[in-house]
Amino acid sequence: MSEEHVERRLAAILAADVVGYSRLMEADEEHTLNLLRQHRREFFDPTVTKHGGRIFKVMGDGFLVEFGSVINAARCAVEIQRGMSERNVGIPEARHFKFRIGINLGDIIVDGDDFHGDGVNLAVRLQGLAIPGGIACSEVVRHEVGNKLGVDFADQGARTVKNIAQPVHVYFANWDQGVSQVETHIAARSVQTLVRSDKPSVAILPFANLSNDPDQQYFSDGITEDIITDLSNVSGLFVLSRNTVFAFKGRTDKMERIARELGVGYIVEGSVRKAGNRVRINAELIEGATDGHVWAARFDRDLTDIFAVQDEIAKAVVAQLRVRLLPEEKKAIELAPTDSVEAYTHYLRGRDYSHIATRANHLMARQSYIRAIELDPGYARAYAGLAVCDVRLQSIYGSSIQVDDILATADKTLALDPNLAEAHSARGFALSLADRRSEAAAAFEQALTLDPNCHEANRYYAEFCVTGGQFELAATYFLRAMEIKPTDYGAPVMLVNVFRTLGQQNDAELYARIALERAEEELRLHPENANCACLGAIVLAFLGEREKAAKWLGRSLEIDPGDINVQYNAACTYALLGEFERSIDLLEVWLPQAGAEMRLWFKNDSDFASVRSHPRYQKLLQLLQ
Repeated sequence: MSEEHVERRLAAILAADVVGYSRLMEADEEHTLNLLRQHRREFFDPTVTKHGGRIFKVMGDGFLVEFGSVINAARCAVEIQRGMSERNVGIPEARHFKFRIGINLGDIIVDGDDFHGDGVNLAVRLQGLAIPGGIACSEVVRHEVGNKLGVDFADQGARTVKNIAQPVHVYFANWDQGVSQVETHIAARSVQTLVRSDKPSVAILPFANLSNDPDQQYFSDGITEDIITDLSNVSGLFVLSRNTVFAFKGRTDKMERIARELGVGYIVEGSVRKAGNRVRINAELIEGATDGHVWAARFDRDLTDIFAVQDEIAKAVVAQLRVRLLPEEKKAIELAPTDSVEAYTHYLRGRDYSHIATRANHLMARQSYIRAIELDPGYARAYAGLAVCDVRLQSIYGSSIQVDDILATADKTLALDPNLAEAHSARGFALSLADRRSEAAAAFEQALTLDPNCHEANRYYAEFCVTGGQFELAATYFLRAMEIKPTDYGAPVMLVNVFRTLGQQNDAELYARIALERAEEELRLHPENANCACLGAIVLAFLGEREKAAKWLGRSLEIDPGDINVQYNAACTYALLGEFERSIDLLEVWLPQAGAEMRLWFKNDSDFASVRSHPRYQKLLQLLQ
């Protein structure tokens, strides 16, 4: 009996499904079905046909499409995702229609009008790996597309997927040119879930520093932050947070595109030129949908008038958007953070120093905050900055600063401004240093109640959870910290550690690559950041990129060899590279100088899993008892 001939051919397969379809159906079954049919009729199906594709299988909210050309398949996927993003504009996030798309090029089995085989199965598995609104593809697709579509690809490494024998090398396609798709997704989650359609929404982009001294960037950043704070006090406006908009710093895209990405109706942008005791500020309000100017003004003032200028800009935005300003909101806008411009300048410089988390920078930041307090003893934000600095110096570097003194600083801050979330989070961290963990948890919860979007509160609470062995809770707060602050390169590194401890290897690898992408960007902006280089070395070692890990590690040790936090992270890197003796050599130098919180972190650090049985390592653990 002869076997029936099986027809095979090479084809590009696109697999797509609707994100959260069951949730949408549960909320409104008929409306959801009608919307899906409308999206297919008006957009999805015509786009597939336009690029030479054929839908050969429909599975409710899922579709399989065949293309004769992988370029056409990729071009179609990009157009679908861009088009759906536009079709979702102005619709509440809970009702968005988003697709996950996977693309594979492979051998398929032809069965009449249907197709089977690993070529199809892999496209479906890739679709399952894609983020909402994203595109995942196989290595062969990535190389076939190359640079032909102007699309960048983020390498996700080899992934094990169901019913596929060998690990699959996965790439995420960055269809939104100029921004990492993974980063945009993380940054946008907090934006999209918060935007309210019943209020005018506005993003204040970082003001450009036009001063002759590039080191004055901290001053223009501070002005941006204060305008954001002023406008955030207006109940009739939705204003994006500082951490979200600062991810767009330096972007030269059209305002229309930035507004669409951020999901806001209006953009405020401007510039600052500071020279001696004079300052010039240009500001303009732009309508996102049209890129049209609604309002613009230039302010040439004495430096002592800086707070008045910030108030004028905030009031102008409110007036142009025809938002009613309540008496208490007007009062909040007019309330300057300090009467001293010099104190304000020192506070901003302290914030700038704190960005690079080394002992030397924390000490310089501390001096700036102390000087700001000397100039204005009633400056609440300066006390909060000092408390955070002292927490870091004590917990990481074993500074002689007493916990009671840190608590007194935090209490002073709260006496001046009881609603300052970062002061509560600093107090929580100080309480954890004193081993008053239940009180510490309550302080963190209070900080998050006051401001769920406070980066410090989420980040410190996550670290607190790690030292207490609460790894799942730690993952929740580290993820939130990443969403709030898209430039935070440390949180995804910590997530690698947490997910490894939880046995979630795929998640650990995903966040290692996100961490690496963020670290690369940070080092581009701040090549002197030794801590960032060392954390990058850890994730490179974890990903098996030994030569690159060694290079990054060498860079960090060359920049700041005496910093004990750099030494600790170097020990982590050596452990992951299998160089156990070098790792323990560094740990033996580090341990006598380390702060109490870092010692707790050390006990739970999965980077040292492979070296735990070493006799010298066991002696170090005994010293912690």
